[in-house]
Amino acid sequence: MSRSIDYGNLMHRAMRGLIQQVLGDVAETGLPGNHHFFITFDTMHPDVEIADWLSDRYPGEMTVVLQHWFDGLEVTNEGFSVTLNFGNAPEPLYIPYDSIKTFVDPSVEFGLRFETQESDEEAPMDEMVEDEADDDAAPKGDAEVVSLDKFRK
Repeated sequence: MSRSIDYGNLMHRAMRGLIQQVLGDVAETGLPGNHHFFITFDTMHPDVEIADWLSDRYPGEMTVVLQHWFDGLEVTNEGFSVTLNFGNAPEPLYIPYDSIKTFVDPSVEFGLRFETQESDEEAPMDEMVEDEADDDAAPKGDAEVVSLDKFRK
């Protein structure tokens, strides 16, 4: 059996670690300057914890914003929990890193997009691409798209 280095999954884990570190710093010291985050995640991920009315309203994915008001940001090795305001109603959420589709900080034109594709063996293969979020709420920038496909054999 031939063995190879799975760069796609290694990058995937590294970028999830980057998100964990950034959110951990924000949990300890708050958001610096104009930084804020648009985080899009898969609401159907089995470990996501959101109110039923939110999963009914956003049955595939949802984008949340960490900017002016958020409370109780707790960061773990698997994900983060935070309370956000939805129409003057605070709602707790738990978002595992594996459910995140995009992470964007428009204040510095930084963004990550995680894509899942089926490989030849029909097993999920995670691919990370740097880009601005596709969500209409996120500002568009001149971010360069880096596709991992050109590095695969």
